[in-house]
Amino acid sequence: MEMNKIQLYGDELFDAQQNARQITPLTDRESQLSIESAYAIQQHTIARRVSGGDAIIGKKIGITAKAVMNLLGVNQPDFGQLLSSFQYGNDDVLRTSDFCQPKGEGEIAFILKKDLKGPGITSAEVLAATDYLLPAFEIVDSRVSDWKIKIQDTVADNASAGAFVLGNTPISPKGIDLSTCGMVLKKNGEIIGTGAGAATMSHPVNAVTWLANKLGELGLPLRAGEIILSGSLSIMFPIQSGDHLHMKISGIGEVTCQFN
Repeated sequence: MEMNKIQLYGDELFDAQQNARQITPLTDRESQLSIESAYAIQQHTIARRVSGGDAIIGKKIGITAKAVMNLLGVNQPDFGQLLSSFQYGNDDVLRTSDFCQPKGEGEIAFILKKDLKGPGITSAEVLAATDYLLPAFEIVDSRVSDWKIKIQDTVADNASAGAFVLGNTPISPKGIDLSTCGMVLKKNGEIIGTGAGAATMSHPVNAVTWLANKLGELGLPLRAGEIILSGSLSIMFPIQSGDHLHMKISGIGEVTCQFN
């Protein structure tokens, strides 16, 4: 794709993110839009945010469930950038008006203590580079109208990243079976989803390993201190003003937040 179009669509998505508004799917306008061009659009949008004072503090991995891959017609996940403005703490209150059409997911966050640079990174190396784990809510938010997305749309839109909420008790990954750890997800006191680590590419570490190697192909490392959201353990659910969210992952802990 020509650079002027990458900039044009990147600027459009930047404006949509800044003003919480929806746009027509890019794939409706560019039927031949490639995933590589979609990542270039994402990078342009992120560069504009960083130039305005935001900071990249991690990555998020999306499309980790086989059912979602089948829905979008792809055979691999995608990734987006986590910015400092996206981060919230346990029990924080988020404003629904800051988002277009927010949805929530329960995930395991990996916080790194060592750099990882692929390709060739193994799952053992990911675990050795992990400082600690936290339970996390990812607030996904598509700026694409009515969530009518193809893989290229969500990649360009920073993998539909909106915000994330971290628990506040760090847990070492040593001795935890991350494939079988169970999750219970509640909205307004009602259980709306259950899951386990295996829902994320059979094991959350597999997702982080994929990310390290995918970024390595692009010449990019994962840095010590970065936060990695490894992918959803259960359903993606809609969020409305007044919702109170709570999630518990066995062996890892709990996280809560509220929307007004």
